Amino acid sequence: MFSFKQPSATELQHDFLWRTTRDLPERGRIGIFNRSYYEEVLIARVHLGLLQTEGLPDTPRHNKTLWRDRYRSIADLERHLNVNGTRVVKFFLHLSKEEQKKRFIARIEEPEKNWEFSMADIEERKFWKRYMKAYEECLSATSTSDSPWYVVPADDKENARLIVSQIVLDTFENLKMSWPKVSAERHKELQSIRERLEAPS
Repeated sequence: MFSFKQPSATELQHDFLWRTTRDLPERGRIGIFNRSYYEEVLIARVHLGLLQTEGLPDTPRHNKTLWRDRYRSIADLERHLNVNGTRVVKFFLHLSKEEQKKRFIARIEEPEKNWEFSMADIEERKFWKRYMKAYEECLSATSTSDSPWYVVPADDKENARLIVSQIVLDTFENLKMSWPKVSAERHKELQSIRERLEAPS
């Protein structure tokens, strides 16, 4: 379940992809997003009133069109990133409603977890069915061969972490990365530098 952070005035002046794309890592770096533009097709879909605050030029009257357009924008962005050398790996940690309840109770009963408890999460739980429908449509519409969704059963935390770790490792291996090759001339130059370093001073 999500808890929603109200967008700032600056964020409302931009399209729904802006907040995440401005923080994408440069090539050769790794970025991890716990929240992303997917909030805008999940939380905003469950709480339609949020669309009124987004400063859209024409608040859509036909929500199906809005979601279809947003799914297409997301798929196009992720395809663009893939073509330009950024791999997008997406995980949906699927937690059952019963397990979520157990974790909420643990946050109340265990003092070291009290800080994790939020009434906002309890409020969002009331919209479980709406979230499940939004997740189902979103994952179907935005899972592509280049940027697939990995749906991970998350009731068992250790197993979920193992699955995610293996997928990340597999992704690295598929990149077939290697150290840059050094030319014979550069190798000779490095040997010369080494000899100078090793010479008595």
